Amino acid sequence: MPHSQTSAHRDSLVGARLARGASPWLLPTVATAALSLARARRSGAAKAVAVPATALAAGMLWFFRDPEREIATGRVISPADGVVQSIMPWKDGRTRVAIFMSPLNVHVNRAPLAGTVTSVEHIPGGFVPAFNKESENNERVVWHFDTELGDIEMIQIAGAVARRIVPYIPEGTKVEQGDRIGLIRFGSRVDLYLPEGVEVAVEVGQKTVAGVTRIDRD
Repeated sequence: MPHSQTSAHRDSLVGARLARGASPWLLPTVATAALSLARARRSGAAKAVAVPATALAAGMLWFFRDPEREIATGRVISPADGVVQSIMPWKDGRTRVAIFMSPLNVHVNRAPLAGTVTSVEHIPGGFVPAFNKESENNERVVWHFDTELGDIEMIQIAGAVARRIVPYIPEGTKVEQGDRIGLIRFGSRVDLYLPEGVEVAVEVGQKTVAGVTRIDRD
């Protein structure tokens, strides 16, 4: 999908803002890098710390980038950057689309449809790798949206490193399609449940871009 690829290539730090919820990780890292760089000329120990600290700070800035997106049109758009890990029919007639997010992806998630947030539920759990089948029992946040297609369920799942999910909005909030709704720190997964009768447009292994890639087919 050319539009998705173009948007992905524009996701640089130039002009991008930083994700809300990044400061507990980002500020100490940047402060350590800045302090070690300032002392590097006078201290061998500081010089030894400066290189890895600066590299780590740069990595954190890249990870927590939050680029602007030109939101696509369509009934259902991807809530996450990543790769489609699985597409599975569910017992109740819905179809689950699981999107795996690597540490290289933007980790700000977006509303797949316009509607009203009817619930935001945090469920404690484990921290196995997000690509593992057992990750369904991981720490997660379950979202429900009242939309033109009815109730839409979306689940943010923490991974082996992502031990914190940061919802941006509370229950009762009205959202537009593509609005930022939350952050998962580091590798993770997002599951989206499409209502019965909605045909999936993506394929397993396909890259997705939050707010850009269309998930359903007319």
